[in-house]
Amino acid sequence: MDTLELLRRVRASAIDSSTIDALNITVEQLCCDYAHTDASELIRTGKEWLGKMTELLDNRLTLAQHRDVLNNAGMLALLVGCLEYDLGDARSAEATRRMAMELGKESGDSGIVGWSHEMLAWFNLTAGNFRAVISAAEAGALAAPSHSVAVQLYGQQAKAYARMQMPEKVHEALEEGSALLDRIPYPDKPENHFVVDPDKWDFYAMDTYRIVGQDQLAKRNADEVIRRSVNSEGVLVAPMRNAEAHLTLAVIAARRGETEEAATLGINALQNGRRSRPSLLMVASELEHELDTYGARAGADFRELFNDLKRGEES
Repeated sequence: MDTLELLRRVRASAIDSSTIDALNITVEQLCCDYAHTDASELIRTGKEWLGKMTELLDNRLTLAQHRDVLNNAGMLALLVGCLEYDLGDARSAEATRRMAMELGKESGDSGIVGWSHEMLAWFNLTAGNFRAVISAAEAGALAAPSHSVAVQLYGQQAKAYARMQMPEKVHEALEEGSALLDRIPYPDKPENHFVVDPDKWDFYAMDTYRIVGQDQLAKRNADEVIRRSVNSEGVLVAPMRNAEAHLTLAVIAARRGETEEAATLGINALQNGRRSRPSLLMVASELEHELDTYGARAGADFRELFNDLKRGEES
């Protein structure tokens, strides 16, 4: 079913199994577009579809249809909330996250509930509230213990424990996440932002290895993340992961005293197009801290670009 026909049916409330199937496909594709599509463009589309879903809920639907529409609305709310946070609108992102939580609870979808907890963990991580990350992740894992989101929740715990200088807890979280990942089926659509596959897990592990100073492991994972972020045609399909991987390599270079290489890698990462501003600021600040070791002028070009990014956050 093409988009125009789907819109016609939605507007006419002509909801049958084929319409629901088309809605499912449309929402899933929007979630797959998260990694590479312009955030402002995708958020407009996501909000439009979310509005249509909420209008549908006011119509006469069967119980099964009502649940399916609730699920789609919940997934769209998760997507919109992530995009709002990427663009620096934390207040709207939190309100949308809460909306997703309620939709997930109403539909009985533990995955949506789990992802809403995961978003809270992510918000707290980038804000530096590391203990709040642990509690949000624990709540999410309790709500969706066998869903792939639980893997990412263990990853968020590991990131927080690494920044709290608790290496034993980091190891435990990584072990639990890896063990769960081995038990769940490989996703049909690994590019969907709301599923976790081995590639995404390597990305999470990269962050923790960098923080705890296991540079060899961090570099191995960063190289893999960069390799997988480009498709067979040479197109960058995961720019945000690619940027954080380059920042990881930059931090490692700075630790070796190679400040020019570190600055070049950092500049490339900040100019990488599609980005999550809070996450990018968090990791780039680690590079800035490493460069501070060599004086205020070390990596001057990177610092100038990074300061521009920070000023954009403040405005």
